[in-house]
Amino acid sequence: MVSLFQLHEMKEKKDITYPTPLKPGDKIAIVSPAGKVNEQQVYDAVEVLKGQGWDPYISSHALGESGSYSGNHRERYADLVEALTDPSVRAIICSRGGYGAVHLLEQLERLPIEKDPKWIVGFSDISALHALMASKGIASVHASMTQAIARGADDEDNATLFAILKGEKPVIKFKSSRFDRPGIASGQLLGGNLAVIADLINTPYNVISPDTILFIEDLEEPIYKIERILYQIKLSGVLSKLKGLIVGQFTEYKSDANYQTMEDMIYNMVSPYHYPVAMDVPFGHVEHNIPLISGAYITLRVNIGGNSSIVFW
Repeated sequence: MVSLFQLHEMKEKKDITYPTPLKPGDKIAIVSPAGKVNEQQVYDAVEVLKGQGWDPYISSHALGESGSYSGNHRERYADLVEALTDPSVRAIICSRGGYGAVHLLEQLERLPIEKDPKWIVGFSDISALHALMASKGIASVHASMTQAIARGADDEDNATLFAILKGEKPVIKFKSSRFDRPGIASGQLLGGNLAVIADLINTPYNVISPDTILFIEDLEEPIYKIERILYQIKLSGVLSKLKGLIVGQFTEYKSDANYQTMEDMIYNMVSPYHYPVAMDVPFGHVEHNIPLISGAYITLRVNIGGNSSIVFW
């Protein structure tokens, strides 16, 4: 049942389009818009997707190599163009992140993506593609890629991802943290890898915006660098105007002279504000990486009676 609070938020929301739910026999493209990938993980993921009744195929350059990338600029772009413009393709799963998706945004912007929206799945560097989709008013899925999909359909996160692709809006439940700021908020969910989306500020693909619920994660970034990004967001006037903040996993960093943990620093940065903050949520560069629908409208409940959840509208 939709609450009065949600009804008020719904009147204020911008349109967001959900791609068509996948049906048995639908084609899924596996692309590599950034780094080169382990071939066996892709082959194993293909078999898992076939087990769902879908028809996955590996794009022409997805298993290639050009320096640190899966292919040169033209090759990576060509694979995405083919997948985005082929009406028989209903979802696009990125094989991995790395670096390189940002190279493609200007050209992809010119495609009529909104005329036939496809699900795009991935995280990390793929946050750049989620930002592109958000700029077009299209939902996408911040979720694990081929390495994790290869674990099989019984994996909890894969089951959630497949449910989303089939048109479901599962309730995401997670443990509360001592760093949480309890509360309830409703709004549009946007975000991704913090270093990637911070580099898109002042571009057409900026997702760090007032009146949204921001979700963030990152890998191998020192605490002071994440703090510097948060100060940029603060000084721009956005940090104080969020409706909520969801902090995922910040992994492979070291304590410094100022903070023992990333959570300590983020808790301090947002302490002047009053919106709900969920800390230590299981998504990011970790084995348990819960899928999130980027661009969706949600109700975030943080540490209410010891429980936390995300409900997609």
